[in-house]
Amino acid sequence: MPYRDNLNRWLVVRLLANMQRVTIAHYRKQSDADGYLRAIQQLIPDGKFLVVFDGDKKSQVDQDCI
Repeated sequence: MPYRDNLNRWLVVRLLANMQRVTIAHYRKQSDADGYLRAIQQLIPDGKFLVVFDGDKKSQVDQDCI
């Protein structure tokens, strides 16, 4: 994993049915991710979103980013 990918460790994910999730944004700072979370919740009030820390350095970042 390139060093650049290690910098963006805070993810905003959308929770879907059947325990599925879609990563919609990557951030370096938790405060940036929280700000985006507040904005996206206002735009899509029925959606379920979550900010998570990607602590697994060996895992690949989801390829289904918007």
